[in-house]
Amino acid sequence: MELSFGDALAKILGTTGFTGLTSGHGVMLVVSCVLLYLAIGKKFEPLLLLPIGFGCLLANLPFSMMASTNEGGLLYFFYQGVKYEVLPPLIFLGVGALTDFGPLLANPKMLALGAAAQIGVYTTLIGAVFLGFNLKEASAIGIIGGADGPTSIFIASKLAPHLLAPIAVAAYSYMSLVPLIQPPIMRWLTTPEERKIKMEQLKPISQTVKILFPIVATIVCCLMLPGVTPLLGMLMLGNLFRESGVTARLHETSETHLINIVTILLALAVGSSMTADSFLRLETLKIILLGLIAFAMATAGGVIFGKVMCKVSGGKINPLIGSAGVSAVPMAARVSQKVGSEEDPSNFLLMHAMGPNVAGVIGSAVAAGIFISLFGDVGGASPHAQSAFEAVAHIVSLP
Repeated sequence: MELSFGDALAKILGTTGFTGLTSGHGVMLVVSCVLLYLAIGKKFEPLLLLPIGFGCLLANLPFSMMASTNEGGLLYFFYQGVKYEVLPPLIFLGVGALTDFGPLLANPKMLALGAAAQIGVYTTLIGAVFLGFNLKEASAIGIIGGADGPTSIFIASKLAPHLLAPIAVAAYSYMSLVPLIQPPIMRWLTTPEERKIKMEQLKPISQTVKILFPIVATIVCCLMLPGVTPLLGMLMLGNLFRESGVTARLHETSETHLINIVTILLALAVGSSMTADSFLRLETLKIILLGLIAFAMATAGGVIFGKVMCKVSGGKINPLIGSAGVSAVPMAARVSQKVGSEEDPSNFLLMHAMGPNVAGVIGSAVAAGIFISLFGDVGGASPHAQSAFEAVAHIVSLP
């Protein structure tokens, strides 16, 4: 059957994306352009926001088959790495290879600052429950307070996969806005005299200690919280590549090529999940608001506990480094350095702030492990662990 020119033109026009474009698609395309502007124009975490923004753009082009829900499409296969918890642990492998645990080992008290910053996680869990989310959803939302994108994605995929897109976007957005959100809170909670405090030089750490730490930390933490093993285990393996001195090629691959490739796949997969149906909901606005509160609370908690440690130590600890207790490595530590140097250009806090910053990475992973143990599927536990879980639950339910 022959087609006239008019029929052919009408058929072509009928198959374009313009015919399927809805108001929801339009809103999400605007959202994607905003993310791209923040990444390129404002340079807010461009390595993450740029591919997330472009993934969102691709997913919201009608008939493109690029959304993560379109089975068989390219980004659908990328998303399986998120769904089956492959990509976030690989990001942690690269983070471990990039991270020097020396500042934390030189001053183990900094673990307390990393723990204090996790207050944002737990208070947000309570706030999320108050706003109508169940405990699993609230746990996934609360992790945003740790400013840890991979951990947020990991726990969301386990406990609240239907909220993955808004949780991931909120987590990475607030990570990118660390230099804007944290300084006002830090200045408000500290005095000029506190911000000028100079800390003593850190003592050197032997290679033996640096090698033993990731091994011991993995054994202890993962026996206590098995659910955190994929994240913490990969973090410590990457660090062992760095410190062992015998795996230079693996270390180089983990901290460069591997983490770069996985970042592209992970960010595109997250962006492709930001469809109009999954993102344009009241729950998204609640998550964005709760994420901001979580991050502000985490920063404040770290600084306030830093003030306590400052008093206890006789003024030897600068409370500004407490803000680095969130998991945004090394951005939060750089913010501590920047705010401190504004008061005294000769004050160098970066290496001191890396201690609580690294502790924050571990702390957010441990918090995720606690939530998985409490609210996740315990069916994979041993019979003894299952019985213990049921016994504790029964005792808690008693009047």
